[in-house]
Amino acid sequence: MKEKDWAVEAEQVSYTYEGNDKKALDSVSLKIDRGRKIAFMGGNGSGKSTLFLCMNGILKPQKGRMLIGGKPVEYTRRGLLDVRRKVGIVFQEPDNQLFSASVYQEISFGIMNLGVEEEQVRREVEQVISEMGITPFRDQPAHALSGGQKKLVAVADILVMHPEVLVLDEPAAALDPKHRKLVRSIVERLSEKEGLTILMATHDVDYAYAWADEIVLMHEGKVLMRGTPDEVCGDEDAMEQANLELPAVMRLYRRLLKAGILSAKGDSPRTLEDLERRISE
Repeated sequence: MKEKDWAVEAEQVSYTYEGNDKKALDSVSLKIDRGRKIAFMGGNGSGKSTLFLCMNGILKPQKGRMLIGGKPVEYTRRGLLDVRRKVGIVFQEPDNQLFSASVYQEISFGIMNLGVEEEQVRREVEQVISEMGITPFRDQPAHALSGGQKKLVAVADILVMHPEVLVLDEPAAALDPKHRKLVRSIVERLSEKEGLTILMATHDVDYAYAWADEIVLMHEGKVLMRGTPDEVCGDEDAMEQANLELPAVMRLYRRLLKAGILSAKGDSPRTLEDLERRISE
């Protein structure tokens, strides 16, 4: 029987940063199915970002191994190019990702490095610029953009290469409400793309609860818990250990159940809109 072709696998992955005694990752094992929306949650230093960097080949595990699409990551130029074609990462700080003179050059840089023909590069870049609403500042220097604009360019940087796995490290961090809403609407649209696996680190419990198919809770370099949003967010002990509060909609729903205002029939509401609909019914 053929083994399942997982999008990403971590097998007993450990990593310790130089000059630090504490492991950033401590024997982490995970198998991630294709086409899933998975939120990674946990406090600062829990290992989320380090795990993402190992998935993309930026960091090499000191123990264990990473597999992408069933193939172990090879830390050669060709092997890493193959990994980065499949796994695109959008960093929490866009300045860590953007370095080209203009926005257009920035978005075209990665796909050109994949050896794509110039005419196809132009078509792909133009399409993603249009889809992401970047046209008004396409010729501006990337370093002169606002934080929200930089984040859009950083996402476009990766999307133009058509990755199989999109990794988003705190995509809404430090954004004003307008750009937070815009980035999240783009993520929502991407979530509908068949076969695309989206992995997101976020501290926003309410958003993760509403958006994700699964939540991976991390603590001190280990996977503390993994399950559906209801399973993970409903485990008060695990959430407290990860320094996270229960989602607001879950807290309110439980109070309404306790007061006898709602019945527990059907699925738990994942958003305030869902809860309002249940109340009105």
